[in-house]
Amino acid sequence: MLIGIPVQRLYNNCGHGSERKVLAEEILGMRCRRTSLRLHACNCKGIFVVIYPLMERTDPEMFDLKKMIADYMEGGLLDNIVDMYKHDAGLYQYVGDLMTDERMRVRIGATALMEILGKEDPENISQAVPFILPLLKDENPVTRGDAAYTLGLIGNREAISFLHELTNDENADVRAIAAEAIQEINGNLQAR
Repeated sequence: MLIGIPVQRLYNNCGHGSERKVLAEEILGMRCRRTSLRLHACNCKGIFVVIYPLMERTDPEMFDLKKMIADYMEGGLLDNIVDMYKHDAGLYQYVGDLMTDERMRVRIGATALMEILGKEDPENISQAVPFILPLLKDENPVTRGDAAYTLGLIGNREAISFLHELTNDENADVRAIAAEAIQEINGNLQAR
């Protein structure tokens, strides 16, 4: 499996062989087993992206993919994260965690991510639903409302019964958001 890591100011003339290995170790903050780590650098809106094999990691504790995605979300690298999700649908498992991150920019970014992926990756976006549904029971009404709104964006029919439960929520805003999400899902299903 490959993963892209956005890295600022990484130039295509980053050297060969051991020079690339040293550069990769510096960027990734980990030791790489192979001496000739294959780096692919491409410029995406001024941010260079390094692609490296995940299986080459020697210390799994040093690399937390969920934290990396949240940190890059906070840094405003949403386009890069969208590309990562489009290339690895397994990343949808982190959506619920991103939506409950302590950083507001990450939470907002997670909603924006789902909105973009709904248009650019419609065949895979429903994989996020099982990781969002538990948020409908969160004690924080903002989290419940955000989860309902995001489920409306995703448009998965299976979420409707869970959203119906929220139409009786103690919080008026959550009730309204849940009702709007149901309407959005039903409207999208009729438009198809």
